[in-house]
Amino acid sequence: MSIEHLSSKQLRQAADLKEKIAALEKQLTAILSDRGSGIPAPLKAAKPVKKKGISTAGRAKIAAAQKLRWAKIKAAKAGTSPKPAKKKFVMSAAAKARISAAAKARWAKIKAARAK
Repeated sequence: MSIEHLSSKQLRQAADLKEKIAALEKQLTAILSDRGSGIPAPLKAAKPVKKKGISTAGRAKIAAAQKLRWAKIKAAKAGTSPKPAKKKFVMSAAAKARISAAAKARWAKIKAARAK
């Protein structure tokens, strides 16, 4: 039953009960803390954590907008013809040999200069 459908008498009874419960909890805390029973006193009720950030509905709207953007981009790409893949450059064995020989000659010259 919701609180809107209660009479003023019922609301007053509920408020009285809530006050009695609070008083009894206070007494219980005092008893437990006096005896040193090792049972910790009930902690104060923590404030409800305020939800930060964006709502689920907001996230859904953003996701829908992003999907629409991607759909437009994909549709635009599908209409254009893709460029052919660039042919990979392959060096001939003779060219590799010439480069290797030049590097060896260069290092031989450097090592000879250091030895002097």
